Amino acid sequence: MAQPDDMLDDEDYPAYTMGRAAEIIGCTPDFLRRLGEAKLIDPFRSGGGHRRYSRYQIRLAARAREMCDQGTDMASACRIIILEDQLEEALRQNQSHQSSQNP
Repeated sequence: MAQPDDMLDDEDYPAYTMGRAAEIIGCTPDFLRRLGEAKLIDPFRSGGGHRRYSRYQIRLAARAREMCDQGTDMASACRIIILEDQLEEALRQNQSHQSSQNP
C-alpha cells in the first residue's frame, strides 16, 4: 500500500477539497463546478460525494481561469487546454518512440 507521502507526491492524487482548490486558484467553487460541466476536469468524489481535486486538475483549472480572465469564453478555454494537453502527450509519445528506434 502506498505511503501518505507517496500519495501527496502523486500529481493525480485527489488531495484538495473544492474550497481549498478554489482558494489556491483564486476562483469560486462555482467556477470549478462549471469546469467539470465543461468536461475539462472530472474531480474524484469522496464517499460522501464531495469533490476532491489533484494538483494536475488544479493546474488545468488555473490555466482556464487565466484564459477566462483574459477574455476567452470558458468553452473555448477548455477546448484549447484539452487540445494542448493532447498535443503534449502525442509529442511525448513520439519522442519516446523515436528514442526506442535509435539506440
